[in-house]
Amino acid sequence: MKPIWIVDDDPSIRFVLEKALARENLPTRSFTHPREVLDALADITAGDPARQGPQVLVSDIRMPGGSGLQLLEKVRELQPGLPVIIMTAYSDLDSAVSAFQRGAFEYLPKPFDLPKAVELIRRAVEESQREEVTEERQTATPEMLGQAPAMQDVFRAIGRLSQSQVTVLITGESGSGKELVARALHKHSPVADGPFVAINTAAIPKDLLESELFGHERGAFTGAQTQRRGRFEQAEGGTLFLDEIGDMPFDLQTRLLRVLSDGQFYRVGGHAAVKAHVRVIAATHQNLEQRVKEGGFREDLFHRLNVIRLRLPALRERHEDVPMLTRHFLQQSARQLGVEPKRIADSALVRLEQFAFPGNVRQLENICHWLTVMAPAQVISLQDLPPEVLEAPVYQPSARAGGSGADASAVVTAMPVAPIAAASPSELVGGLHPAAAPPAGMAGAGLASAAATPSWSTADATPAPVAAAVVACSWEQALETEAQKLLAGGQPEVWDALTRRFESRLIRTALVATHGRRMEAAQRLGIGRNTITRKIQELGLDAPDEA
Repeated sequence: MKPIWIVDDDPSIRFVLEKALARENLPTRSFTHPREVLDALADITAGDPARQGPQVLVSDIRMPGGSGLQLLEKVRELQPGLPVIIMTAYSDLDSAVSAFQRGAFEYLPKPFDLPKAVELIRRAVEESQREEVTEERQTATPEMLGQAPAMQDVFRAIGRLSQSQVTVLITGESGSGKELVARALHKHSPVADGPFVAINTAAIPKDLLESELFGHERGAFTGAQTQRRGRFEQAEGGTLFLDEIGDMPFDLQTRLLRVLSDGQFYRVGGHAAVKAHVRVIAATHQNLEQRVKEGGFREDLFHRLNVIRLRLPALRERHEDVPMLTRHFLQQSARQLGVEPKRIADSALVRLEQFAFPGNVRQLENICHWLTVMAPAQVISLQDLPPEVLEAPVYQPSARAGGSGADASAVVTAMPVAPIAAASPSELVGGLHPAAAPPAGMAGAGLASAAATPSWSTADATPAPVAAAVVACSWEQALETEAQKLLAGGQPEVWDALTRRFESRLIRTALVATHGRRMEAAQRLGIGRNTITRKIQELGLDAPDEA
């Protein structure tokens, strides 16, 4: 482990910290004034193999030969991610404010309680190690991978937003890569030079989340012994990513709304307003419109966040990306474990493409880690795949809408389905029978999820597996019957004829479901607005006006 650097002209302070940290098995290196620190950093930059850089820097604020604050500024230029703790016997407001404004990790007034000082240094070490892991991952991993049309739409959207700091709401299932999209939006934005700070609002207890977001003043609550900057201040001049925003407690939503509308906030226990120059990107796997209707999410906050919405497709909607992602994750796992990358047989790749991936890209990454460790041979064969893949039903998207497919049977098995009334083959070919469609908002953007949604009743519902089979047999067999009839009758251009009927019914159903809003209909179908406009014109649809 890299050492803790201690900078103080007082030998007693250096001695006490050295001994206390040694008892915690934390190595140290001490300096008497800032010039020595800068010379040591210069040696490391020049490639001196005998020297290690610091894990954490602990510096006095006033020393002969230089100021700790000036040292802080120079160190931040050389090593931006290095946590710096500023110590001072002059516990005045200006010193504290100056330290935090220059990017200090924490401010430690003298005399300090030694166990608490060691605990603070440990926290800084953990922060430093997290930063190192993040940097390694970002260096080793491409931003995003995807050749599927649905992913290309996401890439285009990121490109269009590259000159803007507008608020963005990212929606998509868990594990689909929402944070990667947020990082890409930050990297290709006018605030790319600023920090990117992420916080999962569902992972932090309600009582702590307010302090995490907005910081707190000393004495604001039990245990608040020093002032602490929150994530908004940490993200100053950059981007704050609020993951799982749908789980944010209702009372905190009001505070967040105030920041978004006024551009300022108050620390917990504070009385002075703090300006926030931060771009906010939020993400959720939940249906926020439904959360608003249920009273669990503020409608005004929803509209503040929903300026630009990006829908990230589930992996089953971009199954053509599975081979490329699999090879990438196998290479990545091999690098992490220091072993030769394994290759994968075509039969195993085909089976992976047929898997529904309820955990999305994250699940595929985990499977590749598992295969790197558990597969006995250098070439991964079909039987080497984990049981959850081999034992799962085959998932084969059989119809496409706007470049992404979803198999009706696989979608419907997720929940109860109403009994299906009789329908003629032509009715089923023209568009799914209404009773065969799953509820709106379900994962997957293919035939089933795009169709009109009836009112669902679990009381008279057919068990999911049975209903799935009925749905699959009804519309797929009806399509086959209709195609056979047209082909036997000598109908020319059968493909175009059936495609027009399918697209016409699908677009009409989506427009009815969205009350004529073309942009929303296109989004829910998984196609672009220009595409739906062109199709409406080509098909001669009498589309409702946009609401």
